Amino acid sequence: QVQLVESGGGSVQPGGSLRISCAVSGYIASINALAWYRDVPGKRGELVAALRSREAYYADPVKGRFTISRDNIKNMVYLQMNNLKPEDTAVYLCSAGTVVNSIYSDYWGRGTQVTVSS
Repeated sequence: QVQLVESGGGSVQPGGSLRISCAVSGYIASINALAWYRDVPGKRGELVAALRSREAYYADPVKGRFTISRDNIKNMVYLQMNNLKPEDTAVYLCSAGTVVNSIYSDYWGRGTQVTVSS
């Protein structure tokens, strides 16, 4: 199993930037994918960004503005958010996909609130 804890959320003005973090612990070697999701009314569980192997994926609404990255030394996953818009307001959740003996599992953090408003 793995554990995920998000941090770094807060309130930002439109056009501003924010970096949120996810601390990863546990059986890290089992992780084959990392992702950020966000919960928005009517769009629950929207995939924002993901890392699998060396490829990164971004949802259309955040392309060119968000960047997902990882620090293998600190066991951290980051989401750098630039040019934030009010519609980016959401609870952002870190997710890890694992495989052990061909059994796939998903793990989630509790989330961190990001609010974008004037």
